[in-house]
Amino acid sequence: MQRTRMTSVIRFLPALLLGIVGGGLAYAVGLPLPWLLGALIASTLVSLSGIRLRSPGRARRVVLAVIGVMLGAAFSPDMTGDMVTWGSSLIVMLMATAAMMAFSVWFGRHVAGHSVSTALYAGVPGGVSAVTLMAVDSGADLRIVGLTHAVRILVLLVAIPPVLNLLGHVTLQPRTIGWSQWLVFPGLDDIFMLLFAGLAGVLLGRWLRLPNPLLFGPVLVSAVLHVSGTTEASIPPLIVALAQVIIGLSVGVRFGGTPLRDVGHSLVMAMVQAVALLLIAVGAAWGIHAATGVSAAAALLAYMPGGAPELSLVALSLGIEPAFVTSHHLLRLTVLILLLPWLLRGLGRARSSRS
Repeated sequence: MQRTRMTSVIRFLPALLLGIVGGGLAYAVGLPLPWLLGALIASTLVSLSGIRLRSPGRARRVVLAVIGVMLGAAFSPDMTGDMVTWGSSLIVMLMATAAMMAFSVWFGRHVAGHSVSTALYAGVPGGVSAVTLMAVDSGADLRIVGLTHAVRILVLLVAIPPVLNLLGHVTLQPRTIGWSQWLVFPGLDDIFMLLFAGLAGVLLGRWLRLPNPLLFGPVLVSAVLHVSGTTEASIPPLIVALAQVIIGLSVGVRFGGTPLRDVGHSLVMAMVQAVALLLIAVGAAWGIHAATGVSAAAALLAYMPGGAPELSLVALSLGIEPAFVTSHHLLRLTVLILLLPWLLRGLGRARSSRS
């Protein structure tokens, strides 16, 4: 067992090195979200060239817990968010999600030519891990489901800088951090509290059966610790950058073993669908901003169709109300996972009645 784990780590090292180099180059040229996008772009290009990179595997699971702890630290005792505004935004998010689901199923069935189950699970705006597991027993084409979600996350992450720049509500210039700041770590007491938040959060998330328990469980525990004033510790910049690299890699390596000539049609369909869902998110975000004054950038990241770890990490990295963004993704994933079986049965009955 120990030898197998060591072999997996060794096989992952080339991908990790590629991600670090890609992130470092992006950081050097001043690209927004450099460590995330640099690793994402580098690993995607290498994967599409036919080279199969090793998936982060366990490293991604650890990183999800780390991101959860980081997001929980965004909650503080002096938070003064307008709960009425938050409630209005959550309602708009659910309405936008319903519109996305309706469009995705229609598009998947009538334009891309997928089966009902494939169109449904490929069109879910988020929760790729949970959705893929649920799709296994549904008869859906898992290759299409996985590819559609991977392309959507890729499109969203690449689109975030220009779209946010268009909204004009956030500074995208990466912060310059000195060498001494990269190596700053909290004290032993705070390190213990952060580790506790991560480990206890994972157990809590699994016990509560939360969607993506590795992410949202640590969010809850870390939020309680920070709101109660038990700790004010935050994750060191070096760990944050490494987390971004691994998340970027986890998206890029999904394109390994998928030559463009074999998936050209599916790739184009997934890209068109992703852009359409992005436009729905942009419209909803601008609408709630105009109606309530909610940050358009925060609403956009909260409404974007999928990739809760990725989008929450973007919000955290850019300082765009990560608590607001994370809360929206948690509610959306919970509602979707509860409703998916019911939606699949309803679509199946509707199809049978027409035939």
